Parts: sequence; C-alpha cells; structure tokens
Amino acid sequence: MEQATADTYASRLTRVSSYIHDHLDEELSLDVLAGIACLSPYHWHRIYHAHFGETVAATVRRLRLQRAAAHLAHTNMPIPKVAERAGYDSQASFTRAFSAAFGLPPATYREVGSHSVFKAPSHQGVHAMYEVGITHVSPKSLIAVEHHGSYMAIGKSYDLLFTTLAQRGLIRPDLSMVGVYLDDPTSVPEADLRSHAAVVVAEPARVDAPLFTTSIQGGDYAVLKYKGPYGDMRAAYDWLYGQWLPSSGRDVADAPVFEEYLNSPRDTPPTELRTDIYLPLN
Repeated sequence: MEQATADTYASRLTRVSSYIHDHLDEELSLDVLAGIACLSPYHWHRIYHAHFGETVAATVRRLRLQRAAAHLAHTNMPIPKVAERAGYDSQASFTRAFSAAFGLPPATYREVGSHSVFKAPSHQGVHAMYEVGITHVSPKSLIAVEHHGSYMAIGKSYDLLFTTLAQRGLIRPDLSMVGVYLDDPTSVPEADLRSHAAVVVAEPARVDAPLFTTSIQGGDYAVLKYKGPYGDMRAAYDWLYGQWLPSSGRDVADAPVFEEYLNSPRDTPPTELRTDIYLPLN
C-alpha cells in the first residue's frame, strides 16, 4: 500500500511538472494545478514544494523568465511582447523581475548579455571568458528518459527522471546529470527534436519504463566550459561549430553532443549556471 501511494504521488507531481512546461502561456493558478494533480488545494502546494524544493510560483516564474531570456538573446521580439509572454502586465514589472534574476534589464541584456560575446566579429572575448579544451572521455553508462520537443523544455523530463529514480530507490548522492542531444535544432522541427535526460551510473543497471539504459561513447571531446543562462547557449553552439571547430584541425566524430550540468536552476541564479558542452572528435 505504501509503495502504491508513493507511485501515485510521483505520477501526480510529474504530471504537474509536465503541464507547467507545456502551458507556460496559459493561466497556471494553484487551483488549476491542484486539479491537474488531483490533490486537495489545501495541501498539494506543500507536497509540490517538499518534492521539488521550490514553490509552484517560483517554478513558473523561473521557466517564463528563462524563455524570455532566450527571446531576448535570439529573436527580435519587442520587449513589451516578451514581457506579456512571460506573464507580466507591465513592462516595468517585467524589467524588475528580469533584472533581479539576470542582473541586467531586458534591453541591456539583449545587447550585452552572455550570448553577445559569441556574436562579436573578432571572438576575442570568447577566448577570454570561456575555456575550450580537448579531453579524453571514458565510456559512460547512463540511466535516462526520452525527451521529445524543445530542448529548452527538457526540465520536465528531468523531473520525471529524478522522481522515478527516487521512488525506485536509485538516487545516489554522486549522480552526474547529463543531457544527450540527438538532433540539430537548426534543421529539425522543434516538435521532432529528440534528446535524453540522463544520469551517469557506475555500471549498467536493469530498469523499467519510463527509464532506459544507454551510454556515451568514449573518445576525445572538445569541452566548452559555459557559464550563464541556458537560453543563451545556442550562441555558444554556433561559435563552437562555426568558429572553433574549423580552426581546431579536428573532425567531429559520429556521436551526439552532450552536456553535463554542474549545478541546478532550482537553487542557482541563471547567470551562475555552469554547463560543460562536450563535442565528440575524431
């Protein structure tokens, strides 16, 4: 009975997480989400906070601001429209919230945010700010769940992964969190993108759906040590493929790129997020 109850709660919480990621443009009140969770509005928010370590309001605000940062970095969407999509009634309130999270007001962030260094004509600032090295990686065994759709929404698949690992007693304190990205987002429609939300394990393990086992190919990798918002990383990839790789004297290997996440967006400011981007080389 206790295990069935734990499974039920886990299912409800991952359902809410998935719903939030998929409906950021919609009303996400506590009553709406309590209905999705099929839990009493009096208690479900405490359950969510205890499980995920942040309030529902904090989750929604973080995801909407993360998306707003990507709009500012990679599109010409007017700032009032960015503010509206982020759920703010006025540009002033959006500016205050964005500045508190990212350290710069939206207009300034669009011009000089961390993404801008990768777009500079000389790219000298990239070498000053970001370390790129070549390292040999041993083969790695992974436990993963599949993610389909926007890479920016892979967080909901990590929620499913860690909730399932916890209910099956597979959580370990030293688990490394990685994302394996199988498709090029510049050539594959967003809805068709495939990726794996995964953790590294010491040895292959037998697991059941939605978990599966996979691996990372061993070999040489270029590693870009990135610091900053996830929404800015597309510019880092463009620079890595378009500038660094052609001048490196190396060819890419027939294996997907992967990222290792060194801290968590739930308890780390966006500007302090640290991600190692691994590009496989021949």
